[in-house]
Amino acid sequence: MSLNTIDLRAATLSRAELSRVIPRAQMDVSAASATAFNLIEDVRERGEQALLDQAERLDRVRPDRVRIHADEITRATRALEPAVRDALELAIDRVRTASKAQVPPPIMTELGDGAEIVQRWQPVNRVGLYVPGGKAVYPSSVIMNVVPAQVAGVSSVALASPPQRNFGGAVHPTILGAAGLLGVDEVYAMGGAGAIAAFAYGIPDLGLDPVDIITGPGNVYVAAAKRAVRGMVGIDSEAGPTEILIIADANADPQLVAADLLSQAEHDELAAAVLVTDSEELADAVRIELAAQLALTLHSERAGIALDGQQSAIVLVSDMVAAAALSNAYGPEHLEIQTEESGTVMDMIDNAGAIFLGAQSPVSLGDYLAGSNHVLPTGGQSRFSSGLGAYTFLRPQQVIRYGHEALRALEPHIVALSSAEDLPAHGAAVSARFRNN
Repeated sequence: MSLNTIDLRAATLSRAELSRVIPRAQMDVSAASATAFNLIEDVRERGEQALLDQAERLDRVRPDRVRIHADEITRATRALEPAVRDALELAIDRVRTASKAQVPPPIMTELGDGAEIVQRWQPVNRVGLYVPGGKAVYPSSVIMNVVPAQVAGVSSVALASPPQRNFGGAVHPTILGAAGLLGVDEVYAMGGAGAIAAFAYGIPDLGLDPVDIITGPGNVYVAAAKRAVRGMVGIDSEAGPTEILIIADANADPQLVAADLLSQAEHDELAAAVLVTDSEELADAVRIELAAQLALTLHSERAGIALDGQQSAIVLVSDMVAAAALSNAYGPEHLEIQTEESGTVMDMIDNAGAIFLGAQSPVSLGDYLAGSNHVLPTGGQSRFSSGLGAYTFLRPQQVIRYGHEALRALEPHIVALSSAEDLPAHGAAVSARFRNN
């Protein structure tokens, strides 16, 4: 392992200059767009047969059927290992509790006697939730997708996960078990761009109706497919490889910092693990710890490639102000702050998918049981978007309710504005209400 070092201690860089020097995984969604478009069109034209053919070609297994029977979900739920079931139920409870805080109450604003605007939040009717199934199994992602949708009040939930060779083309049983715990009985063995197409356009032969929003992480083809169907349906984000950025000073424990970097590096060869510190001593100690821990971890080859990649690095900065500036330019999916004055550093942070404050708040906690959601923006998208939550499935609507006299008071002003915009029928529509009184 030869983790890159970027020394910025003598540099004073603008936001734009920082964006050019920060380590980042190279994932060109546009390069996958043509392939994703072809897969989408195939599903639109041939429906279930296209999904079966794509599974055989891309997942190397042809499912007996795309839609999973309800009794299979029930059996998988009953077969969950007790320890796993207990952990899943605890995670469900904690994520549900935290998600409830994300649902705003209706608010009524009075602008005068008989002049009211009500702000209400309405859930979408139907969602399609994607749970990846490549290098790892993610029952936790079932929870992170389904629970906030249920809390928001979504009435129809469909789940898709790629068919698994080891299970005869079915969805992984732990995924099915997690779905069963949540009462989700509409589950499909389909993956990649084809699954996104099926959610967006529907598959009548399967009884699969189109959805309003598609959420959940996936590979580059899933991201490209989401981009292609956006506008037809809503999406959460175009998810890329996972990222962790740790801001740490000389007070941080190098063993913990190394363990946290490694925990994300084991996801994928493109996973980004970045340490930003003003302590050269800590940087050296973390490098030694990483090498030792990497040699002992199960997925050492995969994690080693991620740590050696251009997306991972130790970045040396002059102070914590510079560390925060670099982090804001990066906009990490996961940001850990392990410093003596962690609250002060957090006050300087604008952009992050989720912030893990202090040495006892590792990203792994958020992945499973913190109660927060682990579906988070990657690739710098935290600059303009948020992680998944109940609000993802809600639409703000304004309800305007005026009485006769309240409208009369505004008539001359509306007429004046409509005339200024050369839209006189707008003003006439108001005046018509006062012709006879």
